[in-house]
Amino acid sequence: MKIKIISILTAALVASSFMSQSQTVPSPKEFFGFNIGDDYKLTNYTKIEAYLKKIAETSDRVKLTDIGLTEEGRHQYMLVVSSPENIKNIAKYKEISQRLARAEGLTDAQALSLSEEGKAVVWIDGGLHANEVVGSHQLIETIYNFVSRNDAETMRILKNVVILFTHANPDGQELVSNWYMRNADVKKRTVNQLPVLYQKYIGHDNNRDFYIMNMKESWNMGRQLFLEWMPQIMYNHHQRGPEGSVLAGPPYRDPFNYFFDPLMITGIDALGAAMYNRLNVEDKPGYTRLNGSSFSTWYNGGLRTTTQYHNMIGLLTEIIGNPTPEKVPLVPARLIPNGATPNPVLPQDEWHFRQSIDYSVSLNYAVLDYAARQRDEVLFNIYKMGKNGIDRGNKDNWTLSPNKSNKISTSYAADQKALGKEVKVDPNDPMGWMTRGNEIPIKYYNDVLKNPELRDPRGYIISADQTDFPTAVKFINALIKTGISVEKATAGFTVKGKSYLAGSYIVKTNQAFRPHVLDMFEPQDHPNDFQYPGGPPIRPYDAAGWTLAFQMGVDFDRILDDFDGPFQQVPYGELQEPLKQTLAATAASGYYLDAKVNNSFIAVNDLLKAGLVVYRLPKGIDGLPDITAGTFYVAGSAKAKSVLEKSVINLGIKVMVAAQRPDGLKKVSPMRIALWDTYGGSIPSGWVRWIMEQYHFPFEVIYPQQIDAGNLNKKYDVIVFVTRAIPPYKGVENDRYAMMNKPPLAEEIPVEYRRMLGKITAEKSIPQLLKFLKAGGSVVTIGTSTNLAYHLGLPVSNALAEKDSLGVEKPLPGTKFYVPGSLLRASFDNEQPAAWGMPKEGDVNFDNSPVFKLNEGAEAKGLKPLAWFTTDKPLRSGWAWGQAYLKDGVAAFSSPVGSGMFYAFGPEITFRAQSHSTFKLLFNELYLMK
Repeated sequence: MKIKIISILTAALVASSFMSQSQTVPSPKEFFGFNIGDDYKLTNYTKIEAYLKKIAETSDRVKLTDIGLTEEGRHQYMLVVSSPENIKNIAKYKEISQRLARAEGLTDAQALSLSEEGKAVVWIDGGLHANEVVGSHQLIETIYNFVSRNDAETMRILKNVVILFTHANPDGQELVSNWYMRNADVKKRTVNQLPVLYQKYIGHDNNRDFYIMNMKESWNMGRQLFLEWMPQIMYNHHQRGPEGSVLAGPPYRDPFNYFFDPLMITGIDALGAAMYNRLNVEDKPGYTRLNGSSFSTWYNGGLRTTTQYHNMIGLLTEIIGNPTPEKVPLVPARLIPNGATPNPVLPQDEWHFRQSIDYSVSLNYAVLDYAARQRDEVLFNIYKMGKNGIDRGNKDNWTLSPNKSNKISTSYAADQKALGKEVKVDPNDPMGWMTRGNEIPIKYYNDVLKNPELRDPRGYIISADQTDFPTAVKFINALIKTGISVEKATAGFTVKGKSYLAGSYIVKTNQAFRPHVLDMFEPQDHPNDFQYPGGPPIRPYDAAGWTLAFQMGVDFDRILDDFDGPFQQVPYGELQEPLKQTLAATAASGYYLDAKVNNSFIAVNDLLKAGLVVYRLPKGIDGLPDITAGTFYVAGSAKAKSVLEKSVINLGIKVMVAAQRPDGLKKVSPMRIALWDTYGGSIPSGWVRWIMEQYHFPFEVIYPQQIDAGNLNKKYDVIVFVTRAIPPYKGVENDRYAMMNKPPLAEEIPVEYRRMLGKITAEKSIPQLLKFLKAGGSVVTIGTSTNLAYHLGLPVSNALAEKDSLGVEKPLPGTKFYVPGSLLRASFDNEQPAAWGMPKEGDVNFDNSPVFKLNEGAEAKGLKPLAWFTTDKPLRSGWAWGQAYLKDGVAAFSSPVGSGMFYAFGPEITFRAQSHSTFKLLFNELYLMK
């Protein structure tokens, strides 16, 4: 009887506590006027912001943190949720999380003690891709659960876990929700056909920005992930699930990146099991994993994926769901249970928003319950991964990769062939049982994996004496933003016989986030990945190769042995400024600005804006090796000196004094620049818009209707077309982006957006562009927009084509040539004005990009190659199947058209504002020269 009375009293106290929480924290229904997940209902960020503030006022389980402003100026919030006692000691638990993640100066025993004392830290976000509306709304529903519920599971989680609920895209939710709810007729509501990108500049690519963090929102979140909290687990909510399923989730398909610690991969396996097991217990079918979806753990740069390079268990789910009810379609291949989908969902005529919210809340609880029950394990494991990274960086280490494995096989096969033997792989012996006793000798492993030249570097030196050191500093800042430990030389030093200046940067690999360090400096070696032997390639989830140091053109030295010097660690998170230069105090005839330095273009644009006359040198000056073709010159004056004094300090550029005015100068004038965009927003155009703003180029955005209207020369001097602007020549437009983003009818959208409608067509737009060119205008095309060369009838053809049995020329199939998102080595003619400032050789971002060959007589008509592939093995980072086809192919060219100039750049020279090394190929075309 006594036990029963105590139980009743306990239940009464829990109920009383629950009622108290319910009275003080308004439910979503009370606050928004509808339940989260109701059909045809979305809330915007303005209301969510108010709700978060209300929760912070009324609940002792939360701490509201403003993590920074968005690109549109909104406050971005992270709500820290835990037990009241944990909230009072939140600084302590943050410090423990940091110490364990960095693993610096800790013994295993100390780490175990901290793991027992600390709280698991779990990041859960939503809303990054704003039209994936389940993400932002599950966040609110889950938050309400944790500030209102008092059941045993919730209380256990609050006691053992610190939860970081983060809204990933406030601007986007405001746009999408308002767009959806604008229609009084609920049947006409849609999250599609938005007029602009749901992030000010880059839309969907806001999930491709996290190893460089150009956008404010990326840096807001990156600061919390990599410098402040360093959660052991992060969960990134997305849409949408593969057809015939409800969601895709962990674990993911191969390949995974070879720099990862195995514990990160198996940690994903463990969390994935907790997630789909919970759904199965709750009779929620339709979870697919592994090869059931396209998602992998290869790519770096996403909100989820970059955390994986920092030893965090990065989770992604992609779920179906929309406030407008939808269907679960019948996909017969998805109905049979298998390892990828053990519990298939049956087709359904109606799937409601609330069902997706319920699934998402269950998944959140699964992750958090795992973290609570395995608290000390997840804390210790992030330490263990970090400690492994430090240990590997302190000794000789070899990272396995496909190329190294292939070297073992090919070396053995070559030796066997020399002996008159043939090495065969029996497809009927996948276990290798038939080759026992006849295995490859271990010496072949030692020849490759113990080759001293193939060791992982102990560190990297970024010398301060490189030409474009300001861009190298931007690279260093990208590392610092992601929590990497960076050192700076306080004095000159020598390593391996090479001298380096004070101010050089050093990045060693003996640190916890070693996978990320290696990934930013070393080539990615993506395996050959085909549907079946001899079959078509499997498209990577995103890029196959992206080495940021290559993309930014940073000069660095790989140091394979241990080294030291007068190095001082840069405090974590302390962004670096370019080395401040000085302007010579002596009177000067003029000043030279180096065109090989990207920041020089900012200074030149500032000079032009100030009304000063700027020139360029068409060739170098004998005896002055730093003065090369394309160097800028401005005559000495008080105004020029005033502008340049700010430039040398703020931009870190070296301005050289000219003793006298050089001969043969070409006057530079600012162009009236038009940048193509389209209804709904072009992501590549948005990136270029951001780049131009950073480099102070004035420009206007132009839409297809304006092009079709003609009279372009009266308004513009140059028009820039990024990839996917120009349609194919005499072909069917099969661009998956175009098919996914079908524009609305004019009457379906507000008047102010109708001017954006339309697309570039061969019938209306191309004739106007031809007139523009013939009358003296310039057109710059990038990526697939180089199709314009064929529309204009220029004497070029596709270098990546072959004739079939009937003599018809067709593009090479993927079984013969396939280069998805990789970095290739190209040669440049830097004597041509379009390529001034470029090196003789450099890396370009290639994504199955156009490659040309010049037809007979092309050069006689004035067509000039600007970039080309010299070798049959141009791959630097990524995956290049059939790369020999690229040899001698032209990657970029210029051609006169009437009185104007046409420029074609096949590679993505402005790719995601990461490819700094090729920005100049665009910048050079944005000045008039006489």
